[in-house]
Amino acid sequence: MSGRTSFDYIIVGGGSAGCVVAGRLAAAGVGTVLLLESGDPAEQNPETLTADGYKYAFANDRVMWDRFTEPQSHCGRRRLYAGTGRGTGGSGGVNAMVYTRGDRRDYAEWPTGWQWDDVVDDFEQLEAELDVHRRQPTRFTDACVQGATTTGFTEKEDLNDGDLCGFIGYEWMNYRDNERRNSYVAFVKDRDLPCLTIETNARTHRLLVQDGEVAGVEYVQRGTRQIVTANREVIVCAGALETPKILMLSGIGPQQHLEQVGVPVVSDQPEVGNNLHDHPNVALFFHGKNKADAKWPQLYAFHRANGDSNLPDGQADTCYVFWSAPASFYQAAERMLPPMMMPKGLYLKFPLFRHLIRRAIRFVLKLPPVRWFIDRMYGIVVILGKPKSRGRVRLRSADPTEPAAVDPAYYADPEDMDTMVAGFELARKVAGSVAMQDWGNRCLAPSAQWPVDKKIRKWIVGATMTTFHFAGTCRMGEDDQAPVDTRLNFRGLQGLRIADASVVPTVPVSAMNAPSMLIGFRAASYILEDYERGEFVQTEDRTAVS
Repeated sequence: MSGRTSFDYIIVGGGSAGCVVAGRLAAAGVGTVLLLESGDPAEQNPETLTADGYKYAFANDRVMWDRFTEPQSHCGRRRLYAGTGRGTGGSGGVNAMVYTRGDRRDYAEWPTGWQWDDVVDDFEQLEAELDVHRRQPTRFTDACVQGATTTGFTEKEDLNDGDLCGFIGYEWMNYRDNERRNSYVAFVKDRDLPCLTIETNARTHRLLVQDGEVAGVEYVQRGTRQIVTANREVIVCAGALETPKILMLSGIGPQQHLEQVGVPVVSDQPEVGNNLHDHPNVALFFHGKNKADAKWPQLYAFHRANGDSNLPDGQADTCYVFWSAPASFYQAAERMLPPMMMPKGLYLKFPLFRHLIRRAIRFVLKLPPVRWFIDRMYGIVVILGKPKSRGRVRLRSADPTEPAAVDPAYYADPEDMDTMVAGFELARKVAGSVAMQDWGNRCLAPSAQWPVDKKIRKWIVGATMTTFHFAGTCRMGEDDQAPVDTRLNFRGLQGLRIADASVVPTVPVSAMNAPSMLIGFRAASYILEDYERGEFVQTEDRTAVS
């Protein structure tokens, strides 16, 4: 702890959105800023700062929150892995740096002031800091483009122009040479910010509320309980899974639920934790005749697979990632296989067993015949881009150290499964094109050879995993039921804003990193506007918080 116990602004969560908020406020010189991050400084895990380190970061336990979903009723009662990034940079320090804004039709579903034309200028300012650009094509990606363009897709140079449906192209990525240009690097690390204090390994337990106003934060750092007060605002940027947990531990959430778990109710907010949704995906794997030479998941496509959906005309409902296994299969196997092979309790409570399984996985993957096989393996990942299903986040108890109950309710709406089946068929059609036959397209997913719809659905149930795009649990809206208003103020409490993927009312068809940074960027703009107008409550040196 720095020794200071009072700041003008406290930001909870040093991830993709939180670093943008902290960096912009501190650079503007509008007061003292504290950034609380539950994980390590990024510098202690240098793979989170390099472009080619993303795959190693994903396999590093120190930069991932390990958690599992509740048993998924429509996924064979499976508990799916639902980890997210931690440390300065958050999930933006472990992802593959794909930077995609989404489709203009996505933002038509967002509130007034957040439409496509409203946010393009903010995106452009954000991108100027992140230095986004595209990777060069490879022989493998060229073959994929040829296959897709003969089966209904059109190649497009810019996938950030707001029109995605029916197009394939190379995604923008936030990197410079071999430096990852995430929000931590661009808005915090590379700037001189004397007004900013960063406390890492500082896990927020609850917000402190006094007379209808969020007055401060209680957190634990290296086993010691700390209290810090906010003179103006607390901005929670902990992500769509942790933000509602922090709110509910603070007594801000559905009254009946809070009473059931023994948390004193401060503010009855029935919608906190609801509206959870995510992009589930399945991967069709193939073996080629040549080494898959792409080092990045850089080639994406979008389409409307389900013609029976009531989505707006021109809205893509599925995303397709053309993935070269040598790029990150080895590290992905280290991350994803142990939770699939071990019971949840054993995985979380006995890291030694997890470590031993990973060593065994590494040994097998180093065998020359295995490496030869994987080097020629590739996948077409089918992502459900516009899920209709909605789940929720709830507390298990009043203990801040106990993981929340996370239920994304995959395929609870039958249309989602219909769309995935249609997307599966479209991916199979691309894989069967002449270009992919020439490259080599022996399918490694047995169901791809099955013509029976029922068998395909059964395979999807068993193969589904998260794309780590959780959203919606503190949605913003113009209606009174929305926990957050369109300037990201939390309704019913003063001095509190929410600025992360939890405020997204409906997830874009694309990845969530760019929209999350957009939300952080706009949150800082709103705060700075309020400061210029003097529209904030200044309560300096508040000490009566416990």
